[in-house]
Amino acid sequence: MKKTLPNRITIRLSDELYQKIMVGASEARISPVEYVRQMIIKGRVTVRQEIIVDVPELKKVIAELGKIGSTLNQIARHFNSGGANSSYLYDRIMQALGDLFDMKYEIEKLGGEFRGYSQARCHSKQ
Repeated sequence: MKKTLPNRITIRLSDELYQKIMVGASEARISPVEYVRQMIIKGRVTVRQEIIVDVPELKKVIAELGKIGSTLNQIARHFNSGGANSSYLYDRIMQALGDLFDMKYEIEKLGGEFRGYSQARCHSKQ
């Protein structure tokens, strides 16, 4: 439920200050009124950056991590339901762990490439 704010103050602004408020509110993805309110109360408005990267290699790594996670969930479900240990399950667990380490190194390698990646772009997020 939104709180009602009964008191109102009206001020006049220069074009320059008005533009600063409008740009700041837009970057923070909030209304200009809320932007000014936060500036008065907190003395600042925090704008967080969300980095969006559209890279096929990263999508592939994420898909592989999903498959590994699914395998580990199946193994955990087996043991949690009282299933017995077997050499097959041991081998699957070791394979999944090996895959996780391989993915870790792949992500680290890709991370170095992302530092200057031209298709990366930032979006403001409140």
